[in-house]
Order: sequence, then structure tokens, then C-alpha cells
Amino acid sequence: MNEQNPTLGDFGFAGDDNVVPFDVETLDVRGRAVQLGPLLDQVLGRHDYPEPVANLLAEAIVLTVLLGTSLKFDGKFILQTRSDGPVDMLVADIRTPGSVRAYARYDADLVEAAIAEGRIAPEQLLGTGVLALTVDQGSQMQRYQGVVELDGTSLEDIARVYFRQSEQIPTEVRLGVARQHLPGQNGSSAHWRAGGALMQFLPQSLERMRVPDLHGGDGDDSEQDQSGPPDDAWQTARALFLTLDPSELADPTVGTERLLYRVFHEQGVRVYDGTPVVDDCSCSRDKIRQILDGFTAEEIEESTEDGVIKVNCEFCSTEYEFDPAEFGDAEAASGRTIN
Repeated sequence: MNEQNPTLGDFGFAGDDNVVPFDVETLDVRGRAVQLGPLLDQVLGRHDYPEPVANLLAEAIVLTVLLGTSLKFDGKFILQTRSDGPVDMLVADIRTPGSVRAYARYDADLVEAAIAEGRIAPEQLLGTGVLALTVDQGSQMQRYQGVVELDGTSLEDIARVYFRQSEQIPTEVRLGVARQHLPGQNGSSAHWRAGGALMQFLPQSLERMRVPDLHGGDGDDSEQDQSGPPDDAWQTARALFLTLDPSELADPTVGTERLLYRVFHEQGVRVYDGTPVVDDCSCSRDKIRQILDGFTAEEIEESTEDGVIKVNCEFCSTEYEFDPAEFGDAEAASGRTIN
């Protein structure tokens, strides 16, 4: 596409790591879709996760990106699980406009046993527990948090429950993850890809708002126009949307815009400029120093090994080293030298 002098018919594709908003006006649905490539490779590449764990974290990252890029203010969206499965915690967050980080905590022995027994579906790795979705608007604003039970269902199903319970908006979610082996100069190398789409029913007309089988609908058929068939816009949108196959969502040969066109071309789908998302951890030496400044002398001593304090960021695996002598207040309070 010629960006300086575009001509009729030119179209710029968002490509990987860009969240594409879309709407289908005839069906009163809006949503977002994304394909993740380099970002996912970077996040997962710095951790030696077993493949099923990496696959699960990739799903969590896609869901976080789809939900977090809807924020209309400066802040952070955080997805976190706590459960009793082999993967007992997932954390993924996005800072506006598009800084993403994530990590998974797991029991290596339990994961190995699950792999041996073929119990590697995301819901099996998570087990039971809770999923918390948090919107953080900064220190001056109150956090909003929604909590959904992890009950052995998929992340897609849990996201639907969240929207039904917290926002009462009919919502559908599709997620897909793939690991590709691509040829290179030194042999083949593995690369992670993932994709996802989220669609919501946001009708403007009173007739569509009153569809009785929607959560929150009044179900009163007596006041609806009985002269014609009932409006089935949401049912139509869902039927089309659910034709999205997980493998398509992660397919690098089918861009996000083409995928949306495949699904909704007969109804007329409109796409908008994408929002880029990047692998960008928020850790820093100054932030960690501030935390250590709050340690007591005893805690500083307990944190010191071989004469230094080492702090490793769980998200980006960056290791920071500090000299215990830098924390003079704690040393003075203890009345002794910390070696």
C-alpha cells in the first residue's frame, strides 16, 4: 500500500501484535480480534515452560489483550488465576496503551505426570479455584475486580461467565494457540503464535434489547410485535462467530481482517485501525530498590547471599543485583554490619 498517495481499493492490514476493532452494524455486534506472533515468542521464549503450560499461558495472554485493550483511560488490566491444579497461578497484565507481560507458576512434577497421563487440556492444568479480572486506574482511583470460579471449564467459557455476571452483556470469545517449526540456517526453530476474537451484542433498538433469551431480557412476548418472525440477530452473529476454528485464529497466512471478512462478509463487517501491543515489562532497578528500602535490617540480611542481594523478575527474568551496604538505614537500625 502506498501510504503517501493511497488509491481507491488500497487497504493496510494490521498484521501480528495489533488488536483490530470491528463491528457488524446489521447485527448490532462489536468486538476485537488479534493475532500474536513476535510478542508471544518473546514472552514465552525467556521461560523454559513445558509446552502445555506455555499453551495455557498463551491463551491467558490473548484473553488479557482482548479485554485490556478496551480500556478508555490510562491504567492496567490484570488477569490472575489461583487454583489447585498443576499450574496453580497465571498472571497476565496489560498497561495502556499496549504493554504486555505474563508468567505462569507450576509444579514441575505434577505437570510431568499430567503430560504422561494425557491430562493437558487448559482446564485440567488449572483445576479448580478462581480467576480474578482487575481494572486498575491508578493510585487515585478505586480498583474494580470481578472474580469468576474456575470449575473445570475452558478460559473461553469462563470469559463468557464473567461478562454475563459482571456486565450482563451477551459475549462470545474464541481463542487459538499454535506452535510452528520453521526452517532456518541452523535447522528448524519453534515459534509460538496465538489468536483470538471477542464479540459482544450491543443493540440500539428496543426490539433487539428485549429479546427474551438474552441475559437481562424481560421475556415478555406480549408487548413485542407479533406480526413477523422474532429478531435473531444475536443468534445469527453467534452461529457465524463460532465457525471460527482455533487453528484459523493462529494461522499466519490468514490475517485478522481476512478472517473477519470470511465470517461476516454477507452481513458487512467494518474494521478499524489496530492498536499495537508489545512485550514490555514494567520492572526497573529503581522500583525494586524502593521495595528493598522498606525492608528491615533482618530482612536485608536474610535476602543477602554471597555478599549481594539478587532479585529476579518473574515476568521478564531480568536479574538485579544490589550491595546490602546501599541500604544504610537498615544496617544502622540493626547495630551490626551486614556482609
